Amino acid sequence: MKEHTVEITETVLRDAHQSLMATRMSTQEMLPIIEKMDQVGYYSLECWGGATFDAAIRFLNEDPWERLRAIKKRAPHTKLQMLLRGQNLLGYRHYADDIVDKFIEKASENGIDIFRIFDALNDSRNLEASLKAVKKYGKQAQLTICYTISEVHKIEYYTQLAKELEKMGADSICIKDMAGILTPFVAKELVRSLKSVLTVPLSLHTHATSGISQMTYLMAVEAGVDRIDTAISPFSEGTSQPPTESMAIALNEGFATTKLNLQLLEEIADYFKPIRDKYLANQQLDPKMMAVDPKALLYQVPGGMLSNLYSQLKQANATEKYEAVLKEVPQVRKDLGYPPLVTPMSQMVGTQAVFNVLAGERYKMVPNEIKEYLKGSYGRSPMPISDDFRKKIIHNESVITNRPADHLQPEFERLKKEIGNSARTDEDVLTYALFPQVGKEFLIKKYSAQKVEQKREAIDEEQTIRISAYL
Repeated sequence: MKEHTVEITETVLRDAHQSLMATRMSTQEMLPIIEKMDQVGYYSLECWGGATFDAAIRFLNEDPWERLRAIKKRAPHTKLQMLLRGQNLLGYRHYADDIVDKFIEKASENGIDIFRIFDALNDSRNLEASLKAVKKYGKQAQLTICYTISEVHKIEYYTQLAKELEKMGADSICIKDMAGILTPFVAKELVRSLKSVLTVPLSLHTHATSGISQMTYLMAVEAGVDRIDTAISPFSEGTSQPPTESMAIALNEGFATTKLNLQLLEEIADYFKPIRDKYLANQQLDPKMMAVDPKALLYQVPGGMLSNLYSQLKQANATEKYEAVLKEVPQVRKDLGYPPLVTPMSQMVGTQAVFNVLAGERYKMVPNEIKEYLKGSYGRSPMPISDDFRKKIIHNESVITNRPADHLQPEFERLKKEIGNSARTDEDVLTYALFPQVGKEFLIKKYSAQKVEQKREAIDEEQTIRISAYL
């Protein structure tokens, strides 16, 4: 007898191609298959947030708001989900509360139903503004636990955090294993512990980087997890998620059922195969990203961070120091109070580890972001940071101890005036707010292209009128 139904979130439109090939899939490649995906029986389609916004305006010359509207139009029956970095939204700094509210208002209007909200430090204070706004606009707030391993990150820690997040008003909770380091038996214990204190649904998100993800999901489902994230097979495995079809078949044969239409899944996989092959052929999809790397279990480093570290060393002609940098990463994490390795902390810790190794002296060079972190600008570290270490880096500068966003002044109206006529909608202002330089360049280019197109259409219309009059 089946114990329960497991709901599936499909990640191919967001995390799968973000993890495998830096979020380069275009909107036009997605749209033809959306209507079929809407019929499969997914709980939700993760299609926005994370790095999709940045990549769209920076590399694809696409408006991410238009992508969201286009997907929503073709998927009226399936919830659309996004990943939101709490007070960081989709950028790399904390934004004022009025920006957070306006962003969630517009994301809701344009099609997002579920906001998966996380904070890189698991500092719940950095989730407050996002949660309040999601509730205000009548959408689902899924608050997130960033999973990592350290002296403090034990089952008891996560259980207490889950209780706190539900008490705050979460509609569901997600365990976010961004590095793929949640092992099967720990997953079973963790899920059981969280389910014993939660009354809201529990989701699990992991990556296949280390080669254990499918076992982790099976154990988690046996322990009672309600939802899991998977990716359609052509964009699964490696630094992505386990394959949707394989997980559905395995679960349906065992102690759970899914609501997925397997025939439609096969058709969807067939659609994405040539898209994957195109990116393999043009080398935007590196086969290494689709391989297993158990080093993630040793160093607790996400797959995307591994490739980024190697890239930094390659630029410095120092790839022979790759292993030394991997060994330095855990040491930097310890110094910084064991932050989980998720954006933006993964980039910050990784860069500091590279600096420490290349300089031949630890903390001889320290990025401004690390200094701001030590000042409390990002929030509270999971474990207290040594006063001696902090003073070594920032000397006697003051440290923020309350919610960092309390120190930020409202900024939406100021930024609206600043961008001026280059922005025509509130969505445009938000694009500029999140990515000032790249966003402004994108908006100027976007509306210049529209003017050219409108002029061309006017000329065509005038010629048509003249021809009609002549005939």
